[in-house]
Amino acid sequence: MRRHRHAKLIATVGPSSAAPETLRALFLAGADVFRLNFSHGTHDDHARVHAAIRALEQSVGRPIAILQDLQGPKIRIGTVRDGRLALIAGETVRLTPSGTEGGKGAIPLPHPEIFAAVLPGHDLLIDDGRIRLRVTGCGDDVIEALVVHGGIVGNRKGVNLPDTPLALSPLTAKDRADLAFGRELGVDWIALSFVQKASDVLEAKALIGDRAGLVAKIEKPSALDAIEGIIHLSDAIMVARGDLGVEIPHEDVPGRQKELVRLCRLAAKPVIIATQMLDSMVAAPTPTRAEASDVATAIYDGADAVMLSAESASGQYPVEAVSMMDRIITKTERHKAYRSIISALEPEPEATPSHAVAATAADLADSIGASVIVAFTASGNTVARIARKRPRVPILATTPFQSVARRLCLSWGAHSVLSQEIDSHEGMVAHASEQALAEGFAVRGDRLVVVAGVPFGRSGSTNNLRVVDV
Repeated sequence: MRRHRHAKLIATVGPSSAAPETLRALFLAGADVFRLNFSHGTHDDHARVHAAIRALEQSVGRPIAILQDLQGPKIRIGTVRDGRLALIAGETVRLTPSGTEGGKGAIPLPHPEIFAAVLPGHDLLIDDGRIRLRVTGCGDDVIEALVVHGGIVGNRKGVNLPDTPLALSPLTAKDRADLAFGRELGVDWIALSFVQKASDVLEAKALIGDRAGLVAKIEKPSALDAIEGIIHLSDAIMVARGDLGVEIPHEDVPGRQKELVRLCRLAAKPVIIATQMLDSMVAAPTPTRAEASDVATAIYDGADAVMLSAESASGQYPVEAVSMMDRIITKTERHKAYRSIISALEPEPEATPSHAVAATAADLADSIGASVIVAFTASGNTVARIARKRPRVPILATTPFQSVARRLCLSWGAHSVLSQEIDSHEGMVAHASEQALAEGFAVRGDRLVVVAGVPFGRSGSTNNLRVVDV
């Protein structure tokens, strides 16, 4: 089950794709990671999907990663009179922290933390930014605002506050219950919504421990201001362009995406590009040309993974969407411009022995025409350091730990396999050749580059490099 591409593909599971036979079709079409969106569905629903994915994993004999995506806080207005309220540009409205059936003089906004933090000049965006209000005055129990862009407001529409950091934990009571459930199931990655600062990541990691990797979703302007600390503390990053694109100008999103991909590559942390990548395939069997270009741009940027949301969760063509994204990734990576672009974006290696050995392994594999880099890893760090270089050849990641093998399904270029523990150089060489042959990465006479840490099995000790003839 070897993929002939480096970047990974994440498919969200939902009503269109939860059946075991559809999950199998999605995997065969190219899905490397399955996302369970805890904004929807019950624990029983997600448990059934989790069990089906693990059964699929057993059937195909390949590690499959499962990503649990937590809902996070949802800021919404309350109910409005008659279920719809027409706001006209230029008029003044008032928002209050309590009340029901509000009108223009008392639109309910049941979030006291907003009234404590908002300041004159800040914007409030309603219904994914379709309606824009600008605060002109505020107090503990009222916000006065000018309607900048008007429209029809319905009940319980979402509110975004791009200018206002909120004293709000990213983990609601629901998220904490969902996180505990995900840990019990044994998910491999947990995505944290509404991250505003580095300490938000610490709060979640204290609950997750070493049971899963943490993905910080970047969807708030305040997260961009604290991005280096957030990346340092996280295990991976998701560029959640939907919410981020509401809170920052649309024209800023492409540049921010490139910045985030580069920062994650510099830190040797996986980065996911998400939201509306093939959105038209929710209702059509083919994407627009612009959507295909959007996916390709993420691949040219060097993203570790691209993600499908509604396309595979609730769309009419989930398997076709995965197949299309797989083809776009593959074709882009084979384009003559790809290698020069990826090389031009390469960060300087960190001045540590582990990073130097990994970078040398990637360069050596390219220069001698090795068929594969075989990386022995106990934590996944060796693979991350090699992937940072974006080598031409694939990375065969061999680990004795099933949890590590699954998490590596998110890492660029990594084909992970579960293997026995290695305790000697001779065993390392023999096992590298056996795995490369068995997984279809080499034939007899090929040359391998083998990377490991000595003492064997110790995390973080990438210090050994061998060239092996199969």
